[in-house]
Amino acid sequence: MAHIYLIRPGCTDFDEQHRIQGKLDLPLSARGEQQLAKLQLDLAEVQIDVLYSSPCEPARSTAAALGATRGLAVKEIETLYNVDHGLWQGLTVDDVKRKHPKVFKQWQESPDSICPPGGETLAEAVDRVRKALEKPLKKKGHLAIVAADPLAAIICAVVRGTTLEAIPAACEGVCGSWEILTENTGKTSSGEFAASDLAAVRHK
Repeated sequence: MAHIYLIRPGCTDFDEQHRIQGKLDLPLSARGEQQLAKLQLDLAEVQIDVLYSSPCEPARSTAAALGATRGLAVKEIETLYNVDHGLWQGLTVDDVKRKHPKVFKQWQESPDSICPPGGETLAEAVDRVRKALEKPLKKKGHLAIVAADPLAAIICAVVRGTTLEAIPAACEGVCGSWEILTENTGKTSSGEFAASDLAAVRHK
């Protein structure tokens, strides 16, 4: 039976300040380093055959640390970068709410209808993630993907077959957590996962 482990890296300063990180590369904060240490302990007995990572920080360094403890090389997926929030990157969520109240309201109610200036729409991000995961999801065995929110939420939606509206408009994930997506009986003969038949359990 195949499994997918979705691993969220520890938090950055932007996460703690409720800032929109988007594609920006930021290191783990002191709290994030503690969360990484806990992740390593929690996952110590978990079998991982292939370790994939978003090319963004802190996902990349988190994957490197997890791989180093088990002698696994990290396979970065170049197009699996986090959502491009354009000129909103670096702003707090309250900044967007205060400066663009109507856009913020629409962003909360219908995130797929908003494109941050200089960024990408949620639909574009979902399509990009879906294409990026085509080959990895055909693999057998125990696979791990390291990605921060909101990318992690999109990965969950793509793998589990949930609708675009189910993806949070802003980062609502828990830093330093992991989820098990367990293969059910709905795997095709070609080795692809039947997304609607996968169940998720989150570990914090």
